[in-house]
Amino acid sequence: MRRPRADAARNREQLLAVATRLFASADAEPSMRAIANEAGVGIATLYRHFPTREALVDAVYQDQVSRLTAGARELLARLDPPAALRRWMDLFGQWIATKNGMLDTLLAMVESGEIAHAHTRAELLGAIDDILDAGRASGELRADVPAGDIAAALIGIFTVAGSPEQEAMAARLLNLLMDGLRSSACGRPESV
Repeated sequence: MRRPRADAARNREQLLAVATRLFASADAEPSMRAIANEAGVGIATLYRHFPTREALVDAVYQDQVSRLTAGARELLARLDPPAALRRWMDLFGQWIATKNGMLDTLLAMVESGEIAHAHTRAELLGAIDDILDAGRASGELRADVPAGDIAAALIGIFTVAGSPEQEAMAARLLNLLMDGLRSSACGRPESV
């Protein structure tokens, strides 16, 4: 298979970046034309890379999942486990925000089986587990909290504090969650 030309690869990356940004900031799904215009390409270029809205949503979704899973490893390489987990929570919030502007299409794709929700969940829980395992090994994070509980807490936080004007509230809630995840040896208050 032939590699895409450099300009075609740049166009694709630009379209993905713009679509991600527009999906994250939109109250409703932006049109394909709006995405192409914002990316500075013609609608034909967008459709050459992403022949359907579903193809674009899938590409954005998969790109975001890849960034989250790779982000866990990258953060652990440069931060201690609690700091890596807290920063990863911010990445998770960005992923949730991106899904808002493509929710209708995304839900239809999950319903039809075009996107394997169980596989994505396993990838995300694996990323959380990687950070938790490092934190447990260092004694900085509790050993009794499963990744699924953290994912559920994050979904709850970003459900009630997911809009841009609630950013400060989300940060406070994430910090509270982190306080509860620290091991007692690292300053977590004992249970009452």
